Amino acid sequence: MERRQRRGFLGLALMFASLRIAVASRMAAEPATSERAVPPPGIRIPDQARKELEADAQSLAQEIDSLRVALKERLDKLELLPDVQIFHKAVDWAVRYDEFYRSNEVRIARALLLQGKERAAQLRNGEAPWTSATGLVVRGYVSRVDGSVQPYGLVVPASFARDPEKASKAGPPVEHRLDIWLHGRDDHLTELKFISDGQRSSGEFAPTNALVLHPYGRYCNAFKFAGETDVVEALDHVKKHYPIDRNRVAIRGFSMGGAGCWHLGTHHASEWAVVAPGAGFANTADYLKLSRGQGGPPRYEQKLWHLYDSTDHALNLFNTSVIAYSGEIDKQKAAANAMAAAMKSEGMDLLHLIGPGTEHKYEPETKKELARRVDEVVARGRNPMPLRIRLSTWSLRYNEMFWVAAEELENHWEQAQVDAEILNPHTVRIRARNVAGLTLSLPAGRCPLDTTLRPEVQVNGQILEAPRVQPDGSWKARLMERGGRWTVVHSFEDGVLRKRHALQGPVDDAFMDSFLMVAPSGLAWTESIGRWTTNEMSKAVAEWRNQFRGELQVKSDSEVTDADAAANNLILWGDPHSNKWIGRIADKLRIAWDANTVRVGKMSFDSTHHLPVLIYPNPLHPKRYVVLNSGFTFAHPRSSSNADQTPKLPDYAVVDIDGPPAVGVNGEVVEAGFFDEQWRLTVESK
Repeated sequence: MERRQRRGFLGLALMFASLRIAVASRMAAEPATSERAVPPPGIRIPDQARKELEADAQSLAQEIDSLRVALKERLDKLELLPDVQIFHKAVDWAVRYDEFYRSNEVRIARALLLQGKERAAQLRNGEAPWTSATGLVVRGYVSRVDGSVQPYGLVVPASFARDPEKASKAGPPVEHRLDIWLHGRDDHLTELKFISDGQRSSGEFAPTNALVLHPYGRYCNAFKFAGETDVVEALDHVKKHYPIDRNRVAIRGFSMGGAGCWHLGTHHASEWAVVAPGAGFANTADYLKLSRGQGGPPRYEQKLWHLYDSTDHALNLFNTSVIAYSGEIDKQKAAANAMAAAMKSEGMDLLHLIGPGTEHKYEPETKKELARRVDEVVARGRNPMPLRIRLSTWSLRYNEMFWVAAEELENHWEQAQVDAEILNPHTVRIRARNVAGLTLSLPAGRCPLDTTLRPEVQVNGQILEAPRVQPDGSWKARLMERGGRWTVVHSFEDGVLRKRHALQGPVDDAFMDSFLMVAPSGLAWTESIGRWTTNEMSKAVAEWRNQFRGELQVKSDSEVTDADAAANNLILWGDPHSNKWIGRIADKLRIAWDANTVRVGKMSFDSTHHLPVLIYPNPLHPKRYVVLNSGFTFAHPRSSSNADQTPKLPDYAVVDIDGPPAVGVNGEVVEAGFFDEQWRLTVESK
């Protein structure tokens, strides 16, 4: 089931096709190594039903391929092809990976294939009636992360114009309120079940005259990692195809969806008119009852909790309305209590509605009160240009709040804060901590600064003369701190390699944008390293399908072009001898690696059974990452709790493949740490 490299015995690298076979076989036959298989094994369906579904799914796949060719000159219709593909994927995956969990899902699969064929026929005729339909609608898009087709559900109100042509003649379309509903955990929530449910139920809340978006969230990861990107991509797709009032977008959810709501609510606070979480969790350590400091997980893992812990980002809710709900006797009420305490420490009060005598569900009367209050807040809408904003972050992954963006930090994984206020039409005051670069950006039409004067910017008591307001009414200022002094700069591009937004690590950050798996085509320095990297890559591909519902594009190192590297983060497997891309960049990384030794600063490790795992800007295409020998890190092992789906490795680690498996990697982590703000090595013991 696995490709083996035998030095001196084979004499030639094995064909890349064998790796593809190994990956496919492992995905189909082996459950992931964890406390429990997720998704769990399905039930057996009749052989005849399986054959019929396979044949019908193949027929739809052929029609999709034919449509792709037929519509290549009609891009407006070609971009709707994912609305057909979601039906094929839902059934094809259920059949291929034994993901039927109820006997009636065979009937559901047949119905979805018929829907897919009906949409395909309509699209071939130049029609797409589902794009203007009201009621319950399912749609799809192609994700930039892995090229996979992902579904989402919509509740479209009757007030939405049915006839786009008539609507255009009547003038600009009426912009609708949009609610985002984040679903709870369901290990059986395959695409088959999600699409079926999305056409049967409008969910917990369906306000009058509002669209409701139900993101799939890449299954059951609490809307983190690629699940977070899914919410953003689904939202962007809806904004493109439906008239949405961007100042009246609400986000809510319950249980796992409540945790996702706390996460997305605090990390993207300036996007929402109101954040309305129910239950869930707000930080990892408290929810899982893990010790902090000595006696807890490794220091680097505890630092990485700051990435997703909503309590650490409570300050971001300064300009956002929050209405939390908990059942009175629900253990997950602790999440809202923790957020209330965190907000209180920043001078804010949390409105917390509590369902009397209720466990883990909405109490009917309190639910009505919650809906009424959310409706009131959304009717007022968010203020797109608050004069004062506050930002809290621990990583440049989350660096924006309304008109302020943190461009550089002094130290990642220490809290950074910005308090920015427009005092009057010619003065902006900034108080910043642990921040070394800022962009202030006021759009045309909403800039409150005087167009006749050069604004003054005060940063931590320093007075700077900023650029003038542009003729179009917009204003932008870039501020940089060096040696305790702030200056106005034209650009942050000074030729120095720095951590910046979406290029700051840790390892898992590479999997939130477009990436490509790169397999070795040559022999590893040692058979054991070659075998380990081949096995771990096949596991990473299988776990991605299991957890993030995509089939990864895998290329041999000899197939990867510079254009591929410019467009994707490269996930490189092997060593400098077996993988040509690792060989090209090995001498440009901070960790040295040759046939005998892995060197980290003054420390050396025997490379016959040690190898580095790391993330680093691609030396050949520095706006993209390279990752060595790692998939997403919570797969080893994957916990049954969403609260434990956090990054398990920092920017770099040295792994002893002969040692006992660790959390984050199949081997013993003998050294690990973070690169500094210039991506330089800092010796930080695990």
